Amino acid sequence: MFLSIWSSAFLGDFDETLNNSGEFSFSFLNWSWVIILAFLVLCFIWAKLTYHFYRYELLDTGFRKESGVIYKKYVTVPYDRIQNVDINRGILARILGLSDLNIQTAGASATVSRYRIMGGGAEGRLPAVSMAVAEQLRDELIQRARQSKNQGL
Repeated sequence: MFLSIWSSAFLGDFDETLNNSGEFSFSFLNWSWVIILAFLVLCFIWAKLTYHFYRYELLDTGFRKESGVIYKKYVTVPYDRIQNVDINRGILARILGLSDLNIQTAGASATVSRYRIMGGGAEGRLPAVSMAVAEQLRDELIQRARQSKNQGL
């Protein structure tokens, strides 16, 4: 189906590309190509803006993350609530050399499935960081979480 749509859009007006004066016209470039190109450009700009406005930092009190282009979201996870720090790498992430860092907390929400309770996602998630940065952050977060729990005793 995609091939038929593409061929009709691209080649449908091919016989009209040579107009009466013998000049080559670009009538096969109809509005759908312009819309698709504009959509791809907007997606690229949105991805760049999302990357630009995604920040995280390790404070004395906890891990802080802010994200969002239009609507800002600020998340601060105190070190004493951190239960686990996971690194996930899908196949595309492995190809690109990236990792997702998931910070799971004691108060994170969970989804109840029919047969088991599944985690509803990490409260502090850092997508697409390099493997070296992910491992360094994981070690630092675990160390700070242990220190804050030891100080609380």
